[in-house]
Amino acid sequence: MAGQKFQYDESGGTFYYFVLSFLALILIPTTIYYWPRKKKEDHGKLKEECQCADCLKKKTILANAEPYRALTSWTIKLTIVLGWALLLFLTYRVSQFDYEMASFDPFAILNVPPTSSQAEIKKAYYRLSKVLHPDKETGDEKSFMMLSKAYQALTDDVAKENYEKYGNPDGPGAMSFGIALPSWIVEKENSVWVLGLYGLVFMVAMPSAVGVWWYRSIRFSGDKVLLDTTQMYFYFIHKTPHMLLKRALMVLAASLEFDKRHNSQVQERQSDNDEVPALIRQLPNLNEKCKEHPLCRMYSIKARAILHAHLGRMPLNPETLERDRQFIVKKCPYLVQEMVSCVHQLVMMAYARRVPRLPSIETIENCMKMSPMIIQGLWEFKSPLLQLPHLTEDHLYFMNKKRHVKNLQQFAQLKPEESRQLLKNLSDFEYENTMKVLGKMPLIDFSIRCEVIDDENTNVVTAGAIVTVTVTLERKDMKTLFGDTKAPEKQGIKDEANEEAAGDEDEAAAAAAAAVPAKKASAWAKPRKGGKGKGGKKPAQNQKNQKKASAKAAPTSTTAAASEDQATNNSDAESEGGNAEGSDVDSAAGSGSEDEEKGKNNSSLDDDDDEEWERLQAKLNKRERLEGKSRLSHTVHCPYFPEEKQEYWWTYICDRKSRTLLTAPYHVTNLVEKEEIQLKFTAPRWPGVYTFTVCLRSDSYLGMDQQQELKLDVQKAPAPPTDHPQWDLSESEPEHNDQQENLSDYTTDTSDEEDSD
Repeated sequence: MAGQKFQYDESGGTFYYFVLSFLALILIPTTIYYWPRKKKEDHGKLKEECQCADCLKKKTILANAEPYRALTSWTIKLTIVLGWALLLFLTYRVSQFDYEMASFDPFAILNVPPTSSQAEIKKAYYRLSKVLHPDKETGDEKSFMMLSKAYQALTDDVAKENYEKYGNPDGPGAMSFGIALPSWIVEKENSVWVLGLYGLVFMVAMPSAVGVWWYRSIRFSGDKVLLDTTQMYFYFIHKTPHMLLKRALMVLAASLEFDKRHNSQVQERQSDNDEVPALIRQLPNLNEKCKEHPLCRMYSIKARAILHAHLGRMPLNPETLERDRQFIVKKCPYLVQEMVSCVHQLVMMAYARRVPRLPSIETIENCMKMSPMIIQGLWEFKSPLLQLPHLTEDHLYFMNKKRHVKNLQQFAQLKPEESRQLLKNLSDFEYENTMKVLGKMPLIDFSIRCEVIDDENTNVVTAGAIVTVTVTLERKDMKTLFGDTKAPEKQGIKDEANEEAAGDEDEAAAAAAAAVPAKKASAWAKPRKGGKGKGGKKPAQNQKNQKKASAKAAPTSTTAAASEDQATNNSDAESEGGNAEGSDVDSAAGSGSEDEEKGKNNSSLDDDDDEEWERLQAKLNKRERLEGKSRLSHTVHCPYFPEEKQEYWWTYICDRKSRTLLTAPYHVTNLVEKEEIQLKFTAPRWPGVYTFTVCLRSDSYLGMDQQQELKLDVQKAPAPPTDHPQWDLSESEPEHNDQQENLSDYTTDTSDEEDSD
């Protein structure tokens, strides 16, 4: 039997197989993903884009952002083409090896038919040997060896028998396994160099690469924000729980991403010593003399001055400060999102009593306001109409003089002849471009639905229950409002000043919320121990007063979800109420009504199972949508922002009276047509009527914010059940003595509730 041999590759045949396989595994996916493809220009899409001077300038900036794009594309193409050429060459060489090994045919080599006699075979051999012999001028050593082997296979009896059995006149050969490495690797004189190469690659190069990557990655958070910047945000937000907008802008400008010691991309020029002080003198209320660190450092003052100039749309030196403006503004959306996250984390820590100060709702809202301000390059107190192209302060003065137009929706609802009359100073091209941009801006239909999902009656909110508010967002284009004067105006978010001005009008609502504790504490906050303090009352007496106040102020109030779903869920609520009452009457009723009540219970249980199954399917579908959550929605018209921006939104629930945040701000990044978001919070501990606010804020446009009031009629939590027909597993219930009843968990819970009442 033939033996087996393991040998290193001497001729290079095995190595070709290895390189061919490895190269194919790399080239195929690389070609699919990295082959440069020229984008086809959609002329229809180009016509829909804004053609104002600022947008054209932005396109030029984006085109020049990658000056080596053509060279990079050409290099990638050349590398891929050379790789495929090498692959084809290796394929040809491997095919030649296979052909030489598998195509040994002695009759074909001697050029004789298979029925030839021995004399004809000898004659053909002598004739070809005179041509192929190595001593001749036309000789070929390799071809002569094949000729000799073919002659031997057809004339020698042993060789002929071996050829017929094994396909080789030399007989069976040993099975060889080639290692695709050259033999010089294992030679003794080369061992030091081989070990040195292995040590250099696996003990120096790879650990160094991993260490550099790890050192760079641990400096950043998940949103590519420096951890030192995040710690600075925590410090200033905790130090200033009620942070004003300009204060938040100062903290944003002090981000360490703008410091050259933490970010090597920051450029510091000698011309900054002259240009930055000149810019500061043009900016009022910059507060450059602040002594707090790092707000007083030079990089922070420079970034703050550039942000103020950006919000004022001031022209800067295109070779120096304009480039710095593009660099700073480009990073601001990520930093603002990190500030919002920091405020929310501090709010949660304050609820858990891990920090002493609770940030107010104005702090997180002022952080959110900075995002659309920076995206549009506009101060908050400016008119939202300045987001449209070609419009200036002079046009707004004329528009307010003719028609009192405050926001984009009011301007879109004007009739075409009225809007053209207001913008008569614009040319036809400018007017059409303005209306085209206005028509593509978002118009959000904002609706809410409130329910308690894990409860039997989802429309009744009890104290301490988990309330789920489903926010439905449906996006439309603003052009659907053109000329529609009857469309209702969206309710914007009221600021603190507007809230105080409207305090007298909302006196009834404030009285309805009297169930909240006397101080402006959170509705879900734990009551302080020791009710005999200043203005304190006993819990039982306080609860009675709350019941009276809620009964006087809103005797017939219900939850928002109950009022919306009353028509569809009325029959289910009545059947559930009947079942609940039937369970109490069943203990005293006769056996005649018992079967009827069991039938009702079975039917209600089937309905509950169907509803629970539908609810579970809805949760699974939502989880699948969230796993594949996209960050593409609609492109924002933002000529002063140096990058393409997508429309994102924040939605959250807050309590305006106590100035607190109830839910984490949900960042909606995939609103293309319609989206549903669930916000959950814990209902207040005390029964009564509460008014909360569900807010929607845009991170890209000014004047697009909306809010809706959410009124909750919080009922007293029912006592936990101590008996139920489903728990009766045996026909004869064993008797319990008094000692066993005292040890029962349900008896203990009931007695505790009676003691607390």
